[in-house]
Amino acid sequence: MRLTLQTPAERVIDCKVEKVVAEGLKGSFCLKPRHVDLVSALVPGLLYYETAEGAGRYLALDRGLLVKRGALVSVAVRNAVAGEELEDLLEVVHFRFRALDEQERVVRSAVARLESDFLRRFMELS
Repeated sequence: MRLTLQTPAERVIDCKVEKVVAEGLKGSFCLKPRHVDLVSALVPGLLYYETAEGAGRYLALDRGLLVKRGALVSVAVRNAVAGEELEDLLEVVHFRFRALDEQERVVRSAVARLESDFLRRFMELS
């Protein structure tokens, strides 16, 4: 199988792999070369893959999308961080990516207030 992982800024991974383990909305799952094609939304967490040489690697991922089609596994995420130590990557997921989610909630709430204020004032003009 070939694994490609893309963020908006760069292609992080493009290599041959024997196995990919990721975490979707309903829990973690494993993909191997003969696995059925699928599409899955990914949650912030870890992605594990084994290279063709047998080396295991981890990446910390923000939310995104995984598509397996034939021998190609394509992953698109907002943020990805490679690291040597698993504990360091877990900290990245918990503190950095979850903090981004909280910031997005605050921004969405502010935008919703602005929209409702705009609509209220628009109705007052009528």
